[in-house]
Amino acid sequence: MAQRSKATFQKREREKEKQQKQRDKEERRVEAKKVKSERLPIEGNEDPDIAGIKPGPQPLPEQWDWNPRRNEK
Repeated sequence: MAQRSKATFQKREREKEKQQKQRDKEERRVEAKKVKSERLPIEGNEDPDIAGIKPGPQPLPEQWDWNPRRNEK
């Protein structure tokens, strides 16, 4: 009578771990979708990450302004 090999048992354990990992991942996806849907909508139509930025070149900060005469006006 043949016995089950150790490799078969290890393979089954790896498969169980993989299935559990897939279930955990699906739970995280569902939770993330739930959290995302419960967020409050953003006020206004402006993205908060780029609020106040104008198209085109941005003015230099004062400490980088190389032309001192420009500030005398």
